[in-house]
Amino acid sequence: MENQRSLISKVGERVSYGLGDFGCNIIYTAMSAFLLFYYTDYAGVSAFAVGAIMMISRVFDGISDLIMGVIVDRTKSRFGKARPWLLRMCVPFAIAGVLLFSVPSTWSDTPKLIYVFITYNLVSTVIYTAINVPYSALNALMTQDPYERSVLSIFRNLLATAGTLTINTFTLPLVEFFGDNPAAWTKTFMVFGVVAIIAFMINFLGTKERVVSVSDMQNGEHKDVPFIAGVKALFVNKYWILMTLMLALFFLMYAINGGSTVYYAKDILGDKDLVATINGIFNVVQILGMFFIAMLVKKYGKRNIFALGLVLDIVGILFLHYLHSEMWMIVVSSLIRGIGNACGGATMWAMVSDTIDYGEWKTGYRTEGLVNSACSFGWKIGNGLGSALLGLILEIGGYVGTAAVQSAEALEAIEFSFIWVPVMVYVSGLVIMYFFKLDKEFPQIIKDLENRKKQAQH
Repeated sequence: MENQRSLISKVGERVSYGLGDFGCNIIYTAMSAFLLFYYTDYAGVSAFAVGAIMMISRVFDGISDLIMGVIVDRTKSRFGKARPWLLRMCVPFAIAGVLLFSVPSTWSDTPKLIYVFITYNLVSTVIYTAINVPYSALNALMTQDPYERSVLSIFRNLLATAGTLTINTFTLPLVEFFGDNPAAWTKTFMVFGVVAIIAFMINFLGTKERVVSVSDMQNGEHKDVPFIAGVKALFVNKYWILMTLMLALFFLMYAINGGSTVYYAKDILGDKDLVATINGIFNVVQILGMFFIAMLVKKYGKRNIFALGLVLDIVGILFLHYLHSEMWMIVVSSLIRGIGNACGGATMWAMVSDTIDYGEWKTGYRTEGLVNSACSFGWKIGNGLGSALLGLILEIGGYVGTAAVQSAEALEAIEFSFIWVPVMVYVSGLVIMYFFKLDKEFPQIIKDLENRKKQAQH
C-alpha cells in the first residue's frame, strides 16, 4: 500500500511538472503556428514588417533571458528557486496572450505596428521569459537521477504536445465560433488564458525542489554565483554549447515549419482545415509514442534515441512532400513525424538538464537558472530568426494574404519553408549529436558529485 501511494505521488508530480509546458505552449504554439497568419490575414499587417519586429525583439528577449536566469539562481523562497515564479506570473501570462491577439483592426498601419511591437515584446521579452526560464530550470532542481529526468522530460513533452494539440485543434474552430473576425481571436485567447492559469497552478502546487549544490552544502546556505563566473562556466561546458546550438536550430525550424503549416494546408493542399489533420495526427502519435520511449532511452541512451528521431523526421517530411496527393499519404507522413518527434521530445530537455551537472562537475558552479536561460536565449533567437525568415521568405515569394490564388513563386516559398528548412535542420542535428558523448560520461560525473557532497558534509 505504501509503495502504491508512493507511485501515485510520483506520477502526480510528473503530471504536475508536465502541465507547466502545457501552459507555456498555449502561447508558444499560438505564436509559432497562428500569430503571423492572424497578423497578415485578420489584422492586415505586412508579413515583412512583422518579421522584422520579431527579429529585432529577439535582441531584447535574449537579454531578458539572461537576467531572468540570474534572478532564478538568486531567488530565496520557501517554495524554492523556480516554483515561486510559476505562481507570480501565471495571471500576467494569460492577460498578455489576450493582448497579443487584440490588434485594433481599424487603426492605420503605423499605430498597428507600434501595438504589435509593444505587445509582442511584452509577451516574449517579459512575461514568457519570466515563467518559462524558471520552469525550464525546475527539472534539474527536482532530481539528479538521469532516468527520472528522462521520465520528467517525457511528461513535459507529453503535456507540451497536448498543449500544442489543443491550440492546433481548437484555435481555428473557436475563431469561427466567435465570428471569424479579428475580435474572435481575442475571445479565443481569453478561453485559452483561463486554461493556462489552471495548468500553471497545478504545476506550482504539485512539484517540489530537492537538489542542492555542493557549494551550498559546504557553506550550509545558498551562495550566489557571480554572474561573470557563471557565464564563463557556460562557455567551458562543451555539452551546453552543443545543446544550445541544437535548440537554436530546432526552434528556428519550428518557427518556419510551424508558421508555414497553415499556408501549406491552405495553398498547397487546398484546404486550411487540414492543419488540424496534419498536426492532430502528428501530435497524438507523438503523445502515444512517448509512453514507450522511456524504455528505449534506458537501453540505448538519450543521444541515440534523439538521433533516431531526427532520421524519422527526415523520412516523414520527405514522404509528405513527394506523396501528398491522397489523404492516406498525409496520414502516414504525420505518423512517421510523430514518432520522430516523440524521440526528440522525450530526450531534449533531459539532455539540457544533464549539462548542468556536467558544468558543476567541471567548474564547481551549479547554475540551473543561467544554463536554462542561456539555452532559452539560444532557442528564442532561433525562433525569432525563424519567424523573421518566414515573413521574409513569403515576402520574397510574393505571398498576398488576401489573394484567392497564390503565384507559383509564393507556392515555392511555402514549400521551401514547410519542407526543406526542416530537412536541413534535421541533418545538422545529426552532425551535432555525433559529438555529444555525455550519456557515457554521466554516471561517473554523478558519482563524483555525490562524493564531493559527502566530503562537504564532514
